[in-house]
Amino acid sequence: MAKILIPIPDRDFDPTEVGVPWKIWRDLGHRIVFATPEGRKASADPRMVTGEGLGVLAGVLRADANGRAAYAAVRESIEFRHPIAYRDIAAAEADALFLPGGHAPGMKVYLESGEVQAKVASMFAAGRPVGAICHGVLVAARSRDGSGRPLLHGRKTTALPRKMEMTAWWLTRWWLGDYYRTYSRAVEDEVRGVLAQPEDFVAGPPGTKRDGPAHPELGFTVRDGLYLSARWPGDAHRFATEFSQVIADAGATAPPPRPPGGGAG
Repeated sequence: MAKILIPIPDRDFDPTEVGVPWKIWRDLGHRIVFATPEGRKASADPRMVTGEGLGVLAGVLRADANGRAAYAAVRESIEFRHPIAYRDIAAAEADALFLPGGHAPGMKVYLESGEVQAKVASMFAAGRPVGAICHGVLVAARSRDGSGRPLLHGRKTTALPRKMEMTAWWLTRWWLGDYYRTYSRAVEDEVRGVLAQPEDFVAGPPGTKRDGPAHPELGFTVRDGLYLSARWPGDAHRFATEFSQVIADAGATAPPPRPPGGGAG
């Protein structure tokens, strides 16, 4: 089984994007290692857990029952309660790396961490699986190889679509302000900015129906070699299941580092 490293901020990460993959990978027997800025136990964006402040939109925007249950479980796990610090990430052995997302202000310390980005670069260089969901794709997009080139240049990816991000912001901005705007530039726009060509960004089908244990096919992912990406919490079950296959493929073929390129899935 694989050892999967998951860096997260101290607060404000998405509960579904952390809880659901953790549960699926734990049930498959994988070992999970969390990392936080100073090695302290983290907490998810409370609004995404409770729906408080989301008004009539809570049923659509907050984590669903599957996401909330998975987050409640991961919070009590030994690995979540005892993370390593970002300063120890470089030396941490891992077979795979997962970059979850979230949009509230506490995410920035993670999204902008040079230590996390350096680990992303080393995992790509070693030909090991890297996965990212939603804002987590920003971490991959901001990471550079030894020559300074963006790691996603020449690869296909998805991320939080601009339409989805802007819709959530527009619907809530009157009382939540920029809660749904982590940065003034949309996630999709920043990610597109490092890609080799426009068609390398794959937005996926429209709609906000979430996947689940019984229907992972409702989610959407893009795979490029050993790199797998997804758009939002509604893709978490499919993403986690497919990333397990990416890990299995990496273990079966023991691939050397490869040049970017590939296809969408």
